Amino acid sequence: MKIAQRGRVSPFIVMDVVRAANARAAEGAEVLHLEVGQPATRAPQPVLDAAKLALEQSLIGYSDALGLPSLRQALAGHYARVNGVDPDPDRIAITPGSSGGFLLAFLAAFEPGDRVALAAPGYPAYRNILKALDIEPVLLETDLEHRYQPTPALLRQAGRLDGLIVASPSNPTGTVLDRDALKALVDYCAAEGIRLVSDEIYHGITYGDRATSALELTNEAIVINSFSKYFCMTGWRLGWMVLPEDLIRPVECLAQNFFVAAPTLSQYAAVAAFDCLSELDARVEAYAVNRALLLERLPHVGFEQLAPADGAFYLYADAGRLTNDSPALCARILQETGVALTPGVDFDPQRGHRFVRFSFAGSLDTMKTACDRLRTFAGSDG
Repeated sequence: MKIAQRGRVSPFIVMDVVRAANARAAEGAEVLHLEVGQPATRAPQPVLDAAKLALEQSLIGYSDALGLPSLRQALAGHYARVNGVDPDPDRIAITPGSSGGFLLAFLAAFEPGDRVALAAPGYPAYRNILKALDIEPVLLETDLEHRYQPTPALLRQAGRLDGLIVASPSNPTGTVLDRDALKALVDYCAAEGIRLVSDEIYHGITYGDRATSALELTNEAIVINSFSKYFCMTGWRLGWMVLPEDLIRPVECLAQNFFVAAPTLSQYAAVAAFDCLSELDARVEAYAVNRALLLERLPHVGFEQLAPADGAFYLYADAGRLTNDSPALCARILQETGVALTPGVDFDPQRGHRFVRFSFAGSLDTMKTACDRLRTFAGSDG
């Protein structure tokens, strides 16, 4: 039988690593999860309490396609407190995770054949979703000199563009666009008629200055965020978009037909998340301790060049001293040490063969044990 070409996209390799790690765990072997980008802690207790109350007292039926008004209002208030901007709640759309947001954004903003630029290395689902929708991903080969972020110069070299995706903090590198760098991209896109999509799902997780939201600079960008990372609600499958006025109704119609609505129980629970910022900030402080440990130890076990991890909970590491085949290296490390890592080819198909990504969203003990095992591995490999 026929298989549609749109289903022939590349795999999301980290999920293949997760499957291999889970298979190892099912056999009774220990696994240290440094591959998957999710907090090791559960949602804050007020979120759990709100979910329980909603189950007991609320009809968990469909919400509006754009989400519960109470949650959209809470998000607008969050932007006012944190970013000093006050988006109209009508511009906010609640989505089934940020993944649902990307699908809706790309469908609403781009036509088949359009060209959308994104940094390499970068989150693989961007290019895979674009390809499935017959939109051309234009990979911008970034390096340390660019801090692994797009620049106007790189955009000029890319030819005609219809869109640009930026991620700050970035996955897999953790780099952040400072306000001036983001403004330069905003201004370039405005001048050239390029639709800007700003992935801000790691906002709240930075180790220096707060990350600037595109909302602070323009009302024309599509801003996408999620409750999965900072708010520690990964499996609740809840994200949101802040939309330009001209995309509100198109996104609403697409959401009605694709999803009906985001999970209602998760929406009720998420309203309580904004009362938990002190607790969530303390979790970011724990990530900072993990980050410091890895920055100190990884160069001594073969991972000598690390991207400047300003935010998120990742380190993107050059493993060229150990391999020119990062999938094979990660498979061998998992088999011999139980440490699960993500190969760089997930994020950069052309150059990622010599890179790996470490997630430090787990416990400090997990990071310490992983470093000890990698030191043994590097010694035996040398």
